[in-house]
Amino acid sequence: MTDFDTALARLLAQANPLGSEVVALEAASGRVLATDLKARGAAPRTAVSAMDGYAVRDVDLSILPARLPIASVAFAGRGDLPVLPSKTCVRVFTGGPVPTGADRVVVQEEVGRDGELALFATAPGPGRHIRAAGSDFEAGDVLLAAGTRLGYRALVAAAAADVAALSVVRQPRVVILSTGDELAAPGQSLETAGSIPESVSFGVAALVEASGGQVLDRRRLADAPDQLKAAARLALDTADVVVVTGGASVGDKDYARSMFAGFGLDLIFSKVAMKPGKPVWFGRAGRELVMGLPGNPTSAMVTARLFLAPLIAGLAGRDPAERLAWRDMILTEALKPCGDRETFERGRRDGDGVAGLKVQDSATQKALAGADLLIRRRPGAPGLPPGDMVPVLDF
Repeated sequence: MTDFDTALARLLAQANPLGSEVVALEAASGRVLATDLKARGAAPRTAVSAMDGYAVRDVDLSILPARLPIASVAFAGRGDLPVLPSKTCVRVFTGGPVPTGADRVVVQEEVGRDGELALFATAPGPGRHIRAAGSDFEAGDVLLAAGTRLGYRALVAAAAADVAALSVVRQPRVVILSTGDELAAPGQSLETAGSIPESVSFGVAALVEASGGQVLDRRRLADAPDQLKAAARLALDTADVVVVTGGASVGDKDYARSMFAGFGLDLIFSKVAMKPGKPVWFGRAGRELVMGLPGNPTSAMVTARLFLAPLIAGLAGRDPAERLAWRDMILTEALKPCGDRETFERGRRDGDGVAGLKVQDSATQKALAGADLLIRRRPGAPGLPPGDMVPVLDF
């Protein structure tokens, strides 16, 4: 068996960003920029007012009180620069163009009105309330660097660059194949003797999407070699990553690897010295990556969280380390000694600390729903009392 750190290192060596594609701005949320994003123009394009008020020359307020005729009005969106004749002012609103020659905008709360005259009784404060042309950015400035993940703040900057589409790293396309004669669609299991609801693919699909991938298909397959091989061929023709759940052990009907035998499967690791999840495997069939997850729900989701999540993140252009952000937390309940394999106990937040779940069975699904942390235990680690620190990962 491969030790966990070695297996993870081998996997991360394959987690390189895919090629790029162009998507509409409104479809770019969560994606990763493939190239630097440069502004098409300056912002603001001309000097604009930062407040509602009156644009004036300082010289025209040298003697107070002053009564200045309002020469024109400038709202945001006015396409031409207003004219500011001597000894006049221009009524401007926030975002409106400031006339050439104006020294400041006096906020409207400091100005009186007498019909079409603006009344300035006192000297304005130190603020000029003018946003200079290009004060935010100039044409050609890099607003977002390649590798930026496009969250809501970055999308504001992208739109401000005046672009309608972005070059982003292509999302890894994933097909999930769930194997086992016993599997039935949720909602149909009770009507079929000997069956259980197929549950793992729903969790794996959600994890893939949360990590930046796109699930093309989820298929439920019986343990029939010809059917499995046909499904493998179709998946490899359409996906970047194929995930197989079940059939990863050594039983008479464990076909997960053999279904790819005719497609040049080259194993990168096979079995990992970890608990749960020892049967997990990973390889490449041509250009496509293939991961085999155990069939037990908890084992499948632990190994998917530790291996599949960083793989998908890296392929999508994200930093895989973001999906492997271990940190130390304080134990609130004792832990038993660890066995001879690297163990990832399921835990839950307990105030500012962490407590291991009472149920650690690899097939449990009720307890799985209550786990929000993984606790990493080294092989042969002794029992730990409350108050000790342990490494944890969001689960």
